[in-house]
Amino acid sequence: MTSTIEPRLYRAAPGELAGRLIAITGAGSGIGRAVALACATHGAEVVLLGRTVAKLERVYDEIVAAGGAEPVIAPLDLEKATAKEFDAIAAGIGTRYGRLDGLLHNAGLLGDLSPIEHYDVPLWTRVMHVNVTAAFALTQVMLPLLRAAPDASVLFTSSGVGRRGRAYWGAYAVSKFAIEGLVQVLADELSGTTSVRVNAINPGGTRTAMRRAAYPAEMPEAVPPPEAITAAYLCLLGPGGRGTTGATVDAQAPAAARGTVS
Repeated sequence: MTSTIEPRLYRAAPGELAGRLIAITGAGSGIGRAVALACATHGAEVVLLGRTVAKLERVYDEIVAAGGAEPVIAPLDLEKATAKEFDAIAAGIGTRYGRLDGLLHNAGLLGDLSPIEHYDVPLWTRVMHVNVTAAFALTQVMLPLLRAAPDASVLFTSSGVGRRGRAYWGAYAVSKFAIEGLVQVLADELSGTTSVRVNAINPGGTRTAMRRAAYPAEMPEAVPPPEAITAAYLCLLGPGGRGTTGATVDAQAPAAARGTVS
């Protein structure tokens, strides 16, 4: 089900996310940081999830300095986290807030850009675990909190190479194909029985560390900074995304999206 709103062109009103609690993985840098700052600027309380506490603390300071609500820092290494750690984070949010209005799965691993024939099996497993299995596990423990919210949104990160396979993108591309399927399955399960909407977002080529690793010869100025693509995220995580579920949307115009990694 899709609304008529074009998320990448959305302009969120001041305070539009007021009263919402939004959790973001990979919030310490790149797109995660930019979306956390944008959500806080528009009134949301933010849960900053990531593996590097120092980075999360810097984002915390930025949000508070800008006048945003005091965020929550929740250290989480998706590659190494146990079920107990996932449960503890959900329990902490449940005890303090009783609900969760938004969950953005932004963290991910690129892995190697190499032929399937030569792809390292342990690395393949790591990429699939972080990009797919950990995102599934975190969503699963958060679902009761999402159901408790009146208008909740789960947003997974996809990619252009998760829609049409491309040589040498290996585990990263396959993981994004899996995310597209997970979004469709979960959205269908929750549609009609809950107010939880589930979508995927393709950020497009963006000036991040992962992009630099994938395209080392590219001039950074050739792609926009993360702060320039937050409109679609604000739309889908907030009231602007009502009526859209089970969809994959682009954060940028399709012509700008090439080899999208975040």
